[in-house]
Amino acid sequence: MEAIYQNIFNITWQQIVMWVIGGVLIYLAVRKDMEPTLLLPMGFGTILVNLPLSGAVTQIYDGAKEIGVIDLLFDSGIANELFPLLLFIGIGAMIDFGPLLSNPKLMLFGAAAQFGIFFTLSMASLFGFELKDAASIAIIGAADGPTSIFVANYFESNYLGAIIVAAYSYMALVPIVQPPVIKLLTTKKERLIRMPYEQKSISKTTRILFPIVVTMVTGIVAPRAVPLIGFLMFGNLIRECGVLGSLSDTAQNVLANLITLLLGITVAARMQADSFLTPQTLMILGLGLIAFIFDTAGGVIFAKIMNLFLKQKINPMIGACGISAFPMSARVIHKMGLAEDKQNYLLMHSIGVNVSGQIASVIAGGLILNLIAR
Repeated sequence: MEAIYQNIFNITWQQIVMWVIGGVLIYLAVRKDMEPTLLLPMGFGTILVNLPLSGAVTQIYDGAKEIGVIDLLFDSGIANELFPLLLFIGIGAMIDFGPLLSNPKLMLFGAAAQFGIFFTLSMASLFGFELKDAASIAIIGAADGPTSIFVANYFESNYLGAIIVAAYSYMALVPIVQPPVIKLLTTKKERLIRMPYEQKSISKTTRILFPIVVTMVTGIVAPRAVPLIGFLMFGNLIRECGVLGSLSDTAQNVLANLITLLLGITVAARMQADSFLTPQTLMILGLGLIAFIFDTAGGVIFAKIMNLFLKQKINPMIGACGISAFPMSARVIHKMGLAEDKQNYLLMHSIGVNVSGQIASVIAGGLILNLIAR
């Protein structure tokens, strides 16, 4: 009983704050249905690691070091980038590149929407973050959780927990953050632009060659992106080859869900109160939002510039889908198009841009790994 009383007195206000943060994440997952497969385990894990003398994390008991299960999972799955890469197999198996292959110029929007990453990298450096931390923070703008984890862990960033929370939170907040930015940058006339979609037949050979060629080209341009793009495209190859249907289903459902659950509870290892509740965490959340906004704006503005030279105009809203939040961003743009005009169907164009953003964000992460010394 004395030990229980002593443990109660070990509770700090910082831990209580982290309990609240964990509770908020669980609330968003359960009541608001915002990325529940990730935010719920992340929220519960946050509470788990912030209990006084929690056995879930490594502690010293009676002079002996006991390895906590959360730290063990972190060292086994995140410190070596295993979980993010395995998750990429599942994501690749979910993606249909058909809309992008039907209209390859949509790839340009994925590239344009990475502007916020490099803009935020400069801002974070000006705010005093080390270059490796600034690079890790900037990737938040891609709205690509696995890439954010991979880059931050590669650079051994001091703010991994805050970066992961920001990356996945903004992914979940796509329906809230993107529409105001898009409306600010576009006119009603532009939002009413209709884009007819012609369903083109994409051969099986093309679908199989695409992930292979993209991997090879990316490997030449950004060698350090090979693990990311390679596992993403491997998942897509499993989907498109036509002879591994059961494995494709497993990758899309069982593998992706299992890794996401483990990833969510494991990242809590870097969400302990003493390292998370710092002024830098608030700055990271703010910089992540800036990166997200500027990535959205970059895609929209690029579409507006293209319209200056095109006879058949592009609805600039689809440019915002160049971030990597697949398929949430595409759905948001499709709903915005229908809100302006009930006959304006932008889904397939938005999906094409969205999957190009998935590729572009990985390449952007690889370029940063190449350009900045660890």
